[in-house]
Amino acid sequence: MHSRTRPFRLLGLMGVLGTLLLAAGSPVAAAKPPPRPAAGPGTNHATDDPFTASRTSWWRQARFGMFIHFGAYSNLEGEYTRPDGTVCRNAEWIKRECGIPDEAYEKQAAAFNPSAFDAEAIVRAAKDAGQRYIVITSKHHDGYAMWPTKQNTWNLRDHSSFDPHRDILAELKKAADAAGIKLGFYYSIWDWHDPDFADPATFPRYKERMYAQLKELVDAYDPALLWFDGEWDADRPTNRWSRRDGADLQAYLHGLNPRLIVNNRVGKREVVDGDFGTPEQEIPAEPVDGQLWESCMTLNDHWGFAKYDTHWKSAATVVRNLLEVASRGGNYLLNVGPDKSGRIPQPSVDRLRETGRWLSAHGQGDAVHGAGHTGLVAAPPWGTVSRRGDALYASVTSWPAAGAPLHLTVKGRFEITAARVLGSAQQVTVAPSGDGFDLTPSGPAPGPLAGVIRLTIKPPAAAPVGTGTGLTAQTWANDSFTGPPAVTTVDPTVNKAYRFDGSPHPAIPADHFSTRWTGTVQPRYDETYTFTTVSDDTVRLWIDGKPVIDSTTPHSPRIDKGTLTLRAGHRHRIRIDYTERTGEAHMKLLWSSPSQPQEIVPKRQLYAD
Repeated sequence: MHSRTRPFRLLGLMGVLGTLLLAAGSPVAAAKPPPRPAAGPGTNHATDDPFTASRTSWWRQARFGMFIHFGAYSNLEGEYTRPDGTVCRNAEWIKRECGIPDEAYEKQAAAFNPSAFDAEAIVRAAKDAGQRYIVITSKHHDGYAMWPTKQNTWNLRDHSSFDPHRDILAELKKAADAAGIKLGFYYSIWDWHDPDFADPATFPRYKERMYAQLKELVDAYDPALLWFDGEWDADRPTNRWSRRDGADLQAYLHGLNPRLIVNNRVGKREVVDGDFGTPEQEIPAEPVDGQLWESCMTLNDHWGFAKYDTHWKSAATVVRNLLEVASRGGNYLLNVGPDKSGRIPQPSVDRLRETGRWLSAHGQGDAVHGAGHTGLVAAPPWGTVSRRGDALYASVTSWPAAGAPLHLTVKGRFEITAARVLGSAQQVTVAPSGDGFDLTPSGPAPGPLAGVIRLTIKPPAAAPVGTGTGLTAQTWANDSFTGPPAVTTVDPTVNKAYRFDGSPHPAIPADHFSTRWTGTVQPRYDETYTFTTVSDDTVRLWIDGKPVIDSTTPHSPRIDKGTLTLRAGHRHRIRIDYTERTGEAHMKLLWSSPSQPQEIVPKRQLYAD
């Protein structure tokens, strides 16, 4: 019934029809936000540890992905000429920032025809770059859907000049699967176009359509990842997305597919939201505490295509950014913005190809793919160091003059048994020096972007893997540990996320409860360990009777840390006191050391009383 080029003025009517269809048991009804359980026992939404889970393994190994910003805004190519003849420039935010009236924006979208979109060429560009996954915008803030959604007509099939028999997301999925590339979708919570979004009275109708659209994406395309955005408080239109909304949505999505990976913008970018954090246009100076992370960046100065933006990052900058991100345990999601016809700009393709050549040459990609942060050494001023198994990859972006050493400051005990420059026959002399080692290559840099010295190491001896089953957990039906505990169990790990919908047991209220975990923790290395807690509301941690963390002022989700030197194979006494006051209930215990990557303390290293 709907014209493919008709201005989209039907969402109010669609909302009414949606309500009627819900009553009739339509497919939309199956996608309604789930009801919230009553106070009492609830679901522990922390079903695994993203740092170690098989669900996230591909993502942690990938390290490098392609972001694609593509939508109705791409048709304007970064410029809008106002009725008075003045020109306003922007890209994916052009509708809002240039004040384009709805009718004018809908009219230009009706002419959108990305007929040159070539999924195989895009996937080939990603693969040639060494990127292991792709995330494309399925819906940006303008609300325009890039797939044939059944929830409205504001989409590429029904409101464009594009071939209505084509589905670019299906094409991309097919090409990605054939190439062994994972596919994910960006989806904006904030919606400038849907008239039900801003009004609290009609926002539930918007959420129903939102849930239905996400179910369409999961069911039709089986994405490996969902990348949310637009969760922040905003006006024009008002955005009231709440932490509770995020918790509900995350639970719903994992109900659709328990293996989905979801970013932290599903909620409010807190450490407890989603599976990974999302620093934007920046690289954290240190590994991120308590959460996996991914840095998203543009190749020039815009996410969407802007024909005037030629400020391209060099391949050297891309490689160095990638090395910095991987050495700190993160992923690098690098954006391209196809033009209005659907083509990735050639300067983007050129830089991706050059990056891929560097990664594929001489095994240099081993410094990135499957590699990560090592606590064994400090970050050097001349480059980065990542670890993959029993090898350290010293990626040198400031190659020394002939005969000059590269100093490596050591933070943990290990031996270097061999050293070589990848792609070069030159020798590397390794000599103890001060607080570490001097690495002295005998020749010049092997290439213009970065040279990689592979160091084979003998890591410190580790105690055998433990045989523990967890800690004793006593929980009280109050937040003051008063009286006898209401329930005593053994928890395999301290990894709890009851969010807004419950508690550990039917005898425990959803608010105002407390849990004490006791037993022993058995490290595998003679090293200084950092214990990290993620809690809401309070937490105290003792090891061998010594206070390590003392966070007793009620707080929203936050990170606390403390350090202690432990003995390998020895069972150290541990006690954790946690209280939940009101709202969400979170408690996670992680550890790390020079030899131990950050993770939830596993049950095999925990022993109950």
